[in-house]
Amino acid sequence: MRDAVPSAEFMREDERRLCDAFLSQGIVKIAAEDRTALDAMRETIAKAAARWLSVPVPADLEMFLNTVHLHVAAEQLNPFRLHVAAALNAEPWLRAAYYSLARRTLETLVGNELVMQRQINLSIQLPNDTSSLLPVHSDVWAGDSPYEVVLWVPYVTCRRTKSMFFCEPARDAEAQAGLAAMQGRTVEDLYAAIEPHVTFIDVPYGDVLVFTQNILHGNRVNAEPETRWSSNCRFKSALSPYADKKLGEFFEPITLRPATRLGLRYRLPEFDRE
Repeated sequence: MRDAVPSAEFMREDERRLCDAFLSQGIVKIAAEDRTALDAMRETIAKAAARWLSVPVPADLEMFLNTVHLHVAAEQLNPFRLHVAAALNAEPWLRAAYYSLARRTLETLVGNELVMQRQINLSIQLPNDTSSLLPVHSDVWAGDSPYEVVLWVPYVTCRRTKSMFFCEPARDAEAQAGLAAMQGRTVEDLYAAIEPHVTFIDVPYGDVLVFTQNILHGNRVNAEPETRWSSNCRFKSALSPYADKKLGEFFEPITLRPATRLGLRYRLPEFDRE
């Protein structure tokens, strides 16, 4: 009899729990793995917003961002958002900082050879504003790969309708399987059908979400008295299948390992077959 039997497990217990949660729910909420990076991103956003508004940067950044609707009307929102998003994406450290917010989680759920979306998206949703809605959808319907995940980062605490909603996995599978029967109807009809089965995820500042964009999700009118600020960015395994969004156009490699780099460069020598 052998004294020691090698373990048949390939994952640590914490990794297995994380994977099980993601597979069962399609979403995980974690504390940002690099809080310093998150704070730097929020400060960059607040400074850009203050420049656009010609006001000094206040000491309480969360209060400032939460109440920006007192200074920005809905018709000004898009140029304001584009200004802040451009300032954020102009920072040379941004993409590495964004990745650091969930590096270990992404490596466990997706892999350690990753590609990342080239631009970080910024969303601002004012209270009671109907112009910034993202109706219920699955990103795969619009040409995204089902192998992608989204890292969603709020810059303020998001609760109830100030946050995002997700459909419960069991109902999600049923709803997507029955989409053909809803032909000719609207996304509001789809939302009404799944509304009893959606959950708005409360995410305090300092936490982030990683979710599969395959499941039905979106937002509604922000009925809270505060403005929502958040970013999203997609990640996928470098060697998993792509859809409409291609490597080099939408995605860039960030963690390719040497063996993969060598394999991609290798060409078989040509032999004289005569």
